[in-house]
Amino acid sequence: MELEILFEDGEALVIDKPGGLPLDTPRAGGPSLEDRLDELKLGFQRLPAPVHRLDRDTSGCLLLARNPKALKRFSAAFEEKQVQKRYLGIVAGTLTEEEGTIALNLSKVSTAKDGWRMIPAKKGKPAVTHWRKLDEKNGLTLVEFRPETGRTHQIRVHAASGLGHALLGDPVYGSSKGAPRTMLHAAGITVPRGDKEPIVAVAPLPKDFAALGFSDE
Repeated sequence: MELEILFEDGEALVIDKPGGLPLDTPRAGGPSLEDRLDELKLGFQRLPAPVHRLDRDTSGCLLLARNPKALKRFSAAFEEKQVQKRYLGIVAGTLTEEEGTIALNLSKVSTAKDGWRMIPAKKGKPAVTHWRKLDEKNGLTLVEFRPETGRTHQIRVHAASGLGHALLGDPVYGSSKGAPRTMLHAAGITVPRGDKEPIVAVAPLPKDFAALGFSDE
C-alpha cells in the first residue's frame, strides 16, 4: 500500500492516506500509519507526526508535522478554525435540496453492547458542516462537505442525522451494505502559515468512488 506525498517542505507533509489504514496500531494488530512513519522521514531525522485525525476508513489528505514547533503551530491553526477542509462523501439515497448547512451539536455516548458513538445532543459540542450536492447516480449522491468544526465523526453523524442519508457503507450510523468501507474522502486541505505560503494539497478521487461512476470535476 503506497503512501502518495501530496505536499512536502521543510516543516510539513501531506499524504494521501489510503482508506482502511488506521493511524494507530489496532489492538488486534495489523498495519497502521504508525508503522509507516519511518518511511515518511524522507531524509529527516525526526519521525513526522499527524496533526489531525482521519477515521480508519476515510481516505485522502492527512497533514503531518516534521518538527515539534510546526506541530504546535499547525495544531493551533486547527483549533482556531483557520484550516479549510473539503471532503467528498457518497450517501445512500437522493437529496431534494442542492446545498445547505447542518448545525447539530454532538455528544459521545457509550454502551457495553454497542461500544461508543457520537449522537446529536443539545448540550453537546457545537458542530457545523456546509454541504453541496455534486452528482447523482443509481440512487447514490456525491456530496461535498466543508466542516467548520472538527468533531469526532462529525460528517458521518451530520450526513445521517442532518441530511437524513448516511454515508454509503457506514456500519455505525448507516449500513455496512453497499460498500466495503465508509465512503468518505478528504479531498483537499489548506493550512495558513502567516507570512509563509499556505499548505495546499488536493487528493485525487479514490478508485472506489470512480467505480460507482463519480468524478471530482
